[in-house]
Amino acid sequence: MQEDQAFVEYVVKAMVDRPEDVSSDRTVDEMGVLITLKVNPQDLGQIIGRQGQTAKALRTLLRVVGAKNHARVNLKIYEPEGYRKHQPMATEQPAPAAAADAGVGDADELKI
Repeated sequence: MQEDQAFVEYVVKAMVDRPEDVSSDRTVDEMGVLITLKVNPQDLGQIIGRQGQTAKALRTLLRVVGAKNHARVNLKIYEPEGYRKHQPMATEQPAPAAAADAGVGDADELKI
């Protein structure tokens, strides 16, 4: 296992609830090094983070490790089929139709 791949696995295993499910593949081509990270689907949100900030930070750190070894290193996070990228939170649910129409009959009650 190369230094960059070991670094990614070490950091990710420290972040997730199921470190035994963390694995990675390393491929090298003319574009540089690509590390494909696989985690338990229940841990995927922790790795991606809010608006992708955790994944972005991981990629930044990996770029520094790659620069030290004179290589361009990219990180791809594997998402299984059917995984929802955006799961609405309780506060993001749309307003019910009855509440949206509540303002329509208010003027009738005022008898203007």
